[in-house]
Amino acid sequence: MTTLTELPIPAHFAAQHVGEVWRVPYQERAEAAVAWARQHSIPPAANDARRICLLAIDVQNTFCIPDYELFVGGQSGMGAVEDNVRLCEFIYRNLGELTKIVVTMDTHATMQIFHPVFWVNAAGEHPPAMTMISADDVESGLWQANPAIAPYITQGNVDHLQAYALHYVRRLSHNSKYLLTIWPYHSMLGGIGHALVPAVEEACFFHSMARQVPTRFEMKGDNPLSENYSVLRPEVMEDQNQKPIGKKNQSLLQALLDFDAVIVAGQAKSHCVAWTVSDLLDDIQAIDSTLAQKVYLLEDCTSPVVVPGVVDFTEQSNKTYQRFAEAGMHRVKSTDAVVSWLNL
Repeated sequence: MTTLTELPIPAHFAAQHVGEVWRVPYQERAEAAVAWARQHSIPPAANDARRICLLAIDVQNTFCIPDYELFVGGQSGMGAVEDNVRLCEFIYRNLGELTKIVVTMDTHATMQIFHPVFWVNAAGEHPPAMTMISADDVESGLWQANPAIAPYITQGNVDHLQAYALHYVRRLSHNSKYLLTIWPYHSMLGGIGHALVPAVEEACFFHSMARQVPTRFEMKGDNPLSENYSVLRPEVMEDQNQKPIGKKNQSLLQALLDFDAVIVAGQAKSHCVAWTVSDLLDDIQAIDSTLAQKVYLLEDCTSPVVVPGVVDFTEQSNKTYQRFAEAGMHRVKSTDAVVSWLNL
């Protein structure tokens, strides 16, 4: 479905290079974006009567480039790359409709609770990547927090660190969260995996220059004591003594709710996208359940975690999206014009 509001794809976009890492030519793209806006009569975003936000979750090299640490292949094996082709095309086609792009960025250091170095067994060995650690595993002593990292996490208090480790996995179970997954080191701050996929970065930059509005970047996941799948809050927010270790991202929540529509895309559908949307829905339902109707899930621009022969979150993520739809959110496709499914 197309409308007169849809724009052509700029000539610089090369779908065949979306799965690669390269340098965005900023000055060239900035000049082209200004000319593009003039050619197509695209106004500054500040003039928008209806305000539409694109929330792009963790569209980073670590998740979206083949052979990087946590490439989200989905069931096709090339899911994140295919998703990002569609996402870039969606941004370019709807450049005049998207008021703001908000980008979340998974941001990690070495000594975090979901990385191998945080944990050891009786032999002093770290768990392999993709190990699942349950409350039973910690209670039995199969895994314990690594005493060597206590000086950097709990000011040297090993007992507090061990008590917190047990509290954490118990809290995940109590809150019906995923088991603690030990992920390979990924999205490392300062590393190339942390950066946005160049093709998506280029599209966001082009949008910023054409619409004269800054892209909003939201870092998440740098708390050593909690996973942070959702950009809106960490998985666990208090330690064993009810002392806060994290807080809700209230400023982002309010910013999202101030838009007339919020379009969600990114990686992975089964993890960071699912938990972000779930937290958004919880907050919406606490305020006004009808606000769920302003959320649009760009379903062909996200893929679930699939590790062939190990785990496949496809069915689980589809059920989660169905729950979102039943709550009033919309499941949509990038190939339809924004105005067609916003009914505006």
